[in-house]
Amino acid sequence: MPLSPRLAEPVRGAERAAAPGPAQPCPQGDLNSFLWTIHRDPPAYLFGTIHVPYTRVWDFIPDNSKAAFEASARVYFELDLTDPYTISALASCQLLPHGENLQDVLPRELYRRLKRHLDYVKLMMPTWMTPDQRGKGLYADYLFNAIAGNWERKRPVWVMLMVNSLTETDVRSRGVPVLDLYLAQEAERMKKRTGAVERVEEQCHPLNGLNFSQVLFALNQTLLQHESLRAGSLQAPYTTEDLIKHYNCGDLNAVIFNHDSSQLPNFINTTLPPHEQATAQEIDSYFRQELIYKRNERMGRRVMALLRENGDKSFFFAFGAGRELSG
Repeated sequence: MPLSPRLAEPVRGAERAAAPGPAQPCPQGDLNSFLWTIHRDPPAYLFGTIHVPYTRVWDFIPDNSKAAFEASARVYFELDLTDPYTISALASCQLLPHGENLQDVLPRELYRRLKRHLDYVKLMMPTWMTPDQRGKGLYADYLFNAIAGNWERKRPVWVMLMVNSLTETDVRSRGVPVLDLYLAQEAERMKKRTGAVERVEEQCHPLNGLNFSQVLFALNQTLLQHESLRAGSLQAPYTTEDLIKHYNCGDLNAVIFNHDSSQLPNFINTTLPPHEQATAQEIDSYFRQELIYKRNERMGRRVMALLRENGDKSFFFAFGAGRELSG
């Protein structure tokens, strides 16, 4: 988030509580917490979240971050994930126009490979689920449909993102609110004023703005990665576990968190032929510009406007950690 260093400074995490037992991923000393203070009276805070089940990170979030959240009268997020309209609008923007089906727009072989991969995921889903998920009444078919239902009606770029979320690790984490949603639910429970600094279309339009040849390249590369992972010939560069460990350690690693922020695979690969490397670089640059830099600038302006218009109110802004790191 592009706030001036004079306005915002990170809060050190010396009071970060050490979680007991083997779950502790690193020495809990004087680490950075993902909490910044915006200097004003009353104070405002900027907190970096991560899109994983809150139970995986909550014990490692320092007490100062939790106290700042509880003390703030207003809590703002990127999007209002508790608003049914937001969820509905997010679903609508992912659909192909004019009632088209994916089979109508994708090359035949690419469609067949996609269907084969999704069939594999559906077959494996019962073995990926945890006893805890089953105990909560989650069934594999229900979970698959919750994530991948209606996939044949979705735009290819959203199917690409969906494929990236259909891994064993991610499936095993379903059923527990991610950190952003948990904070939103807690804010509502505490009767805090909540809001959002983005509109759904501002998140959707950049993804829908890739040209068709770039989308086909991205989907093909994503499928190749997952097919190689299935065959055991490739290891994922950054796993969800890596992300959680770095977050819990307060490790301000912009490379990893930018990856989480845009939720996109890394297409840049030295083994690609030169013309495909150029396409990968174009896609990476486009997403970096649209989903990180331009969004940061827009969100930063709205944060400052909110602070100016509500000079007597305390604020807690909870945005993806990658957004703060790339500001």
